[in-house]
Amino acid sequence: MTDTDSSDTENSDTDDSTSGEIGDSSNGGKILEGVTVLDLSTFVTGGFCSAMLANQGAEVVEIEQPGYGDAVRHSGPPFIKGESPYYWTLSYGKKSLELDLKNDDAKEALYELVEEADIFIQNFRPGTAERLDVDYETLTEHNEDLIYLAISAFGQTGPWRERSGYDLLIQGMSGIMSVTGEADRQPVKVGLPMTDLITAMWAAFGATTALYRRELTGEGEYIDLGMLEATLPWLTKQAGMVFAGEETKRMGTKDPVLAPYQTFETKDGFINICILNEKLWGELCEALDRPDLPEDDRFEQNADRVEHLDELETEIETTLANKTTDEWIEVIAEDAGVPAGPVYSVEEALDSPQIEARGTVTEIEHPELGEVPVIEHPLKFRNAESGFELPPPLLGEHNREVFRERGYSEAEIDRLAELGVFGDDADDTNADGNEADADDTNADGNGADADGDS
Repeated sequence: MTDTDSSDTENSDTDDSTSGEIGDSSNGGKILEGVTVLDLSTFVTGGFCSAMLANQGAEVVEIEQPGYGDAVRHSGPPFIKGESPYYWTLSYGKKSLELDLKNDDAKEALYELVEEADIFIQNFRPGTAERLDVDYETLTEHNEDLIYLAISAFGQTGPWRERSGYDLLIQGMSGIMSVTGEADRQPVKVGLPMTDLITAMWAAFGATTALYRRELTGEGEYIDLGMLEATLPWLTKQAGMVFAGEETKRMGTKDPVLAPYQTFETKDGFINICILNEKLWGELCEALDRPDLPEDDRFEQNADRVEHLDELETEIETTLANKTTDEWIEVIAEDAGVPAGPVYSVEEALDSPQIEARGTVTEIEHPELGEVPVIEHPLKFRNAESGFELPPPLLGEHNREVFRERGYSEAEIDRLAELGVFGDDADDTNADGNEADADDTNADGNGADADGDS
């Protein structure tokens, strides 16, 4: 998709550009068809963002370090024929282009790609993009309507702007770890790279809203997104307690304002039970054959139950110990209609009958590995399509295709290769990013989990 100048927006119906075609799903196509994304980021924050855009039809070109690629390719074990399946989950639907950004000819090639791009994503530490000549001011000289997304740990301003950051650090500094885990144990990290994914979702939201604004105004946009502040709005319940002057704390699976709303032990495992109002509380007690519980002053109203969480847990688990989890799911969830569910392993979660019925986990043909699993994204539009059309790419798989699709001849592409645009001198590249100074790249900086599993 190409952009229109703001002065041309009134005549967009006769303009040769495709402005105004974003979201044109009248033919059942994908909403972001015609949108081109250049993704210079590494790891999760930018990677999952651009995967979300690819799922809705955008052409995403992942610009990678020659000979090494996105660092998440090497995150493991496990590896399958040398490739990390973690990388797959972030890279469905994308094209891979190797560019050596230390090479001036490669930069010029990038600038030519920028001329036809809609969105540019990077997650460098503040100041690095300027040194690499891929900052907003430089790129908008080639495309003034560009939407430029700069992701970092702490944003482009403030006393911490130059610090590197990872999911683990942000989980700790956002307060998430202070309320995760058992009361008498150390703080616990959420098992997923949660703040990376939170940031990625804000990034995709910001990019698409900026696209919509550009449709209205013809203007591009610069988006400054920091992981820490991206995470704080998700504190919701716990932030509300702080606003009310109350202390937040670790409570295991218990909830600070609802009861019972936690994990309970059964005869053979665990069950989650979620009671949000008095009607559900009465229905749960009936299902448990415990009519005495609502009559107990300690458990009559939600506020009473919150004040007596430990006693409530003991009473409920005494009853739950008489049946297996599957038996209680049938009694509580299926027969009584009370919100309850098992605690699945990841393998069980990916293979549940509900997920199978929804077609969430599918397969796609990989150029070297055959059929590989795909976790489809959840938006199911009535009047538009969505879904991944490409497998996670091999490193540099689309070096020639990307330029061929933009009108380059084979001889011109050969010339780019001869000039080292695709990084024919791999010994000069650094395995930690798109340039030699790893300290300034986000394989060693923003958007990656400190445990090495992000």
